[in-house]
Amino acid sequence: MTTASICTIGDEILIGQILNTNSAEISRALNSAGIRVRFHFSIGDIHEEIISRLEMCLEHTDIVIVTGGLGPTRDDITKLALKELSMASSFVRSEEQYRIIERLMSARGIEMIESNREQASVPNTCDVIPNELGTAPCMVFRGLGSKGTSTLYSLPGVPFETIGLMPKVIDDIRTHFNLEHITHHTIVTFGIPESTLAKQIENWENALPENIKLAYLPNPTIGVRLRLSHYGEEEPDFTPYISSLKEILGDAIYGEGEDNLQTVIGRKLRSMGRTLAVAESCTGGRISELITQVAGCSDYYKGSVISYANGVKTNLLGVPAETIETHGAVSEQTAIAMSTGLLKLLDTDYTIATTGVAGPGGGTSENPVGTAWLAVASRDRVVTKKVKFSSNRVTNIERFASNALNLLRLEIEFSGAGCELRGAGKL
Repeated sequence: MTTASICTIGDEILIGQILNTNSAEISRALNSAGIRVRFHFSIGDIHEEIISRLEMCLEHTDIVIVTGGLGPTRDDITKLALKELSMASSFVRSEEQYRIIERLMSARGIEMIESNREQASVPNTCDVIPNELGTAPCMVFRGLGSKGTSTLYSLPGVPFETIGLMPKVIDDIRTHFNLEHITHHTIVTFGIPESTLAKQIENWENALPENIKLAYLPNPTIGVRLRLSHYGEEEPDFTPYISSLKEILGDAIYGEGEDNLQTVIGRKLRSMGRTLAVAESCTGGRISELITQVAGCSDYYKGSVISYANGVKTNLLGVPAETIETHGAVSEQTAIAMSTGLLKLLDTDYTIATTGVAGPGGGTSENPVGTAWLAVASRDRVVTKKVKFSSNRVTNIERFASNALNLLRLEIEFSGAGCELRGAGKL
């Protein structure tokens, strides 16, 4: 199997000044092409370190993809390091990239200066993949490593330029490497922790054919993705494996491919012609944010009330003051009152309500940090769920939000259908 390493270059990554999104995007592109990524490295702007790390990668993988350090300033030293690594004798100008730079500078009304011109200069040992989105081209160095069989691609570090160049890079890789054919199919689950899930489907996983592998991809907002990967030229039929998996997991499976809770819920509400509103306390608008990430959500999403203060719960949502005084803001009774109050306020078909303690302070013996009550109301009934998670505020908010969405999903799917809400009590 063809293997790859990914190296990001720049002190700004190592000190946490910018988030390294390039590695994730490149990994996805390589994986889809049937290339196994073996290493991710981040390297500072140190000439010797760059050369040493890249030499190691070239010895252990067929392809090395480098991003960063190609700008016009003095701290951008990747090009000089690659000149030495490839034993180039000189720099030459890429005429195609030079014309792109001229066009970009003209379009932006910027005077062309020498540092801009230098962006088109590349070591004479490389091929060039022009970069239409920026000034630095992708440089391709072939025949590297002790065996002379490895290829290095050097891309600019600007994320949208990296993403824009990757299809061309993949095309070049396909031209020069004999790639193994890989087919992926993903099942999306929610409500079962990864370790419990692995135990639950252990026998099913062990029965998979040798050429089908399973990967667990957990995410607190999405759930656990189960990715089936088939290795081989023939087109696989995943249907029997998916059918038997659904028999085991039931309503814990909610989608396939790139599905997430908000997209699945959106499709269901749109097909039903129903609407949704959200009353959030401890989640602070996170559920609404997730819902509005879906294009076209205006078809079914009416709006939200972020009732962080008890006064807002009472004055806007109609939660009786005595309910809060008697049972507390973090209680099943308050969550029910929030959801039913919003149902009337916005005249909607479904509501979600959350009230809890995200942390790090504010917990009690009855409701420690990480506790929340979730409610989903319809015109017919209200269902509730109490969840308990960790002491981490950010993680708690994410999990409160995703569990609330899942409670809505289960209610939409199974209410009135005579189905048992098997997933409703799971965390």
